[in-house]
Amino acid sequence: MPTFDRVGFEKPILENLHSLELKARIQLIADQLHRALPNDEKVRADVLNAILHPDELDHANQPSDEHGICGWGIQPLVTVVGQHGINDFERSMDLLKQMTKRATSEFGIRYFLLADQTRALKIMQDWIDDPNRHVRRLVSEGTRPRLPWAMQLPQLMADPSPMLPYLAALRDDDEEYVRRSVANHLNDIAKDHPDMVADLANDWMKDAGKNREKLVRHACRSLIKQGHSRALEAFGIGPPVIELTQLVVATLQVQFGDKLEFSATLKSIGNKPQRLVIDYLVHFKKANGKRAAKVFKWSKLTLGPGEIRSITRAHPIRPITTRRYYAGLQGLSLRINGEDIGEAEFELIMPGDAD
Repeated sequence: MPTFDRVGFEKPILENLHSLELKARIQLIADQLHRALPNDEKVRADVLNAILHPDELDHANQPSDEHGICGWGIQPLVTVVGQHGINDFERSMDLLKQMTKRATSEFGIRYFLLADQTRALKIMQDWIDDPNRHVRRLVSEGTRPRLPWAMQLPQLMADPSPMLPYLAALRDDDEEYVRRSVANHLNDIAKDHPDMVADLANDWMKDAGKNREKLVRHACRSLIKQGHSRALEAFGIGPPVIELTQLVVATLQVQFGDKLEFSATLKSIGNKPQRLVIDYLVHFKKANGKRAAKVFKWSKLTLGPGEIRSITRAHPIRPITTRRYYAGLQGLSLRINGEDIGEAEFELIMPGDAD
């Protein structure tokens, strides 16, 4: 670009970059890039294509170099295409396909899904069998309804069914990188349509190999933590046939910063071995005096007929950025194979309470 004004491009970026967080930095560079690029859509696309790194496979996590842009440097380019390329739909989608090979276009492609989901998905259908793993992953990752850091996709949040054939086509992909994205996409769907994902998990687990089982288990991680019975069924875990003979809190008073210590004794009252997934819930006191439960993973075990098993746990109660603690009575209960059972209490003593 003989008309490119390097100083004019760099000056507003360098004057402001240091004071901005990552996403704001990306937007600042994208805005200046948009001003610097030619207005003609084809010429603009040619320029953007020309500055991409020549390695289409192994530079997605590498820094840009003298050969071209890749890694995090791709994000301002993706933003420009997403925010200013809708009117040149097909050519812009192809640009995003090329850019994702050098990092990811999962954020930029969402502008096109929001503008015309049917049109965008039709183009992406041809990417399912692309030889490049980054392109195949984009089919799943770019369409995640609740992709972190990104705009949500309300249409797919309300009805994720258009994506199910795409995810099914990618579920046995040779690349773990792609399969992991499929699992994360399903976990997104589970937040709005838990029964749909649970039913899908049961279907996909039929004749599933090791890789698909790992995918389905990761996809159902939120449902499993919630104790969704249908999701648990996919992994051969049915309703518990047990008796909770004891749930004992050893530390009835817990100083903030110390550990809550407790134990449980379980007895099988079934006539065959059973797999148990045991979680515990701490019911933390809130500012209004009510309690809100937080689920924590505990143990997985198999109980034989009539078998009795005792397990213990020490749960630290210490400062974390996502929770504020309040002194007073807190609760404790168990969740076994999705069913809530037992209850106990302990007192949390905050600094200064003794005064």
